[in-house]
Amino acid sequence: MTMTTIPTLGIIIPCYNETEVLPLTIQVMGRFLEDWKEERLISKDSFVLFVDDGSHDDTWLQIERAHAKDARFRGLKLAHNVGHQNALFAGLMEGHATADCIVSMDADLQDDVKVIEQFLGCFAQGNDIVYGVREDRKSDSWFKRSTAQGFYRFIDWLGVETVYNHADYRLMSRRAVETLCSYPERNLFLRGLVPSLGFRTTEVTYTRNPRQAGESKYPLRKMLALAWDGVTSFSVRPIKLLFLLSLFMLVVSAGFVCYALYRRYEGETMDGWTSLMMSIWFIGGLQLFGIGLVGEYIGKIYREVKRRPRYVIEEKRE
Repeated sequence: MTMTTIPTLGIIIPCYNETEVLPLTIQVMGRFLEDWKEERLISKDSFVLFVDDGSHDDTWLQIERAHAKDARFRGLKLAHNVGHQNALFAGLMEGHATADCIVSMDADLQDDVKVIEQFLGCFAQGNDIVYGVREDRKSDSWFKRSTAQGFYRFIDWLGVETVYNHADYRLMSRRAVETLCSYPERNLFLRGLVPSLGFRTTEVTYTRNPRQAGESKYPLRKMLALAWDGVTSFSVRPIKLLFLLSLFMLVVSAGFVCYALYRRYEGETMDGWTSLMMSIWFIGGLQLFGIGLVGEYIGKIYREVKRRPRYVIEEKRE
């Protein structure tokens, strides 16, 4: 599929307490929309859709003001904070009906906006999904760089299909988003879901900029939660590993039993007290870990079967 007409572009930007950086983001996005329209890269109906994910500051007020001045800035206010992945999904669902292609990005302008021109070029060549991939992680701290790269390698080892060093900066065609709509699961990990869609894809590398203003809304706690969702939503290998570990421990325990019987036969039963206690504690801990891991999967099944909505829309500006 190759585009021969000027496409309508929708840009989805989830926001949570982004009042410090949002004025600059609106200014930058407005300038790029105008430039791309004049260069006939996008149609005049292209837009930016801000999704307010239950912010407590003036984020929604700024979105309303931007919409009042320029109708190309649309707004979607969620009734409650539902997390980045659900907020992004809400924007994709709302925006794809009136756009030929959708770009998702963060509000902090760390993703290079100019790269969208390359996204559009790849889309015009017939690619349904274009991934923005970080060229390097020099701007990250050692801890963040090490944990992020370790996560991508670990999740790849578990058999989850993801794009290395890709976050949620990507372009998707309308039909790719429509296909994503058909996925009913509630535990969203879009970095794993989107590659599972298929379609023709490509990658564009870019250098990530420093945050322009405000603080990151993705602390270590949220990153760990996202990583955990990625592992437990796409792979059952942890349960298989636990099973194999249990078999290994069964063999080790059998060895300890033989050892204890031998010491008893020799009349030195008191000597086995330390190893016995160690075995009890270790096996007990392993069992608790296994129960917790299985419980995590059961908890996800519990949330899926209830079929509650991913989000509730309170207001719209369109």
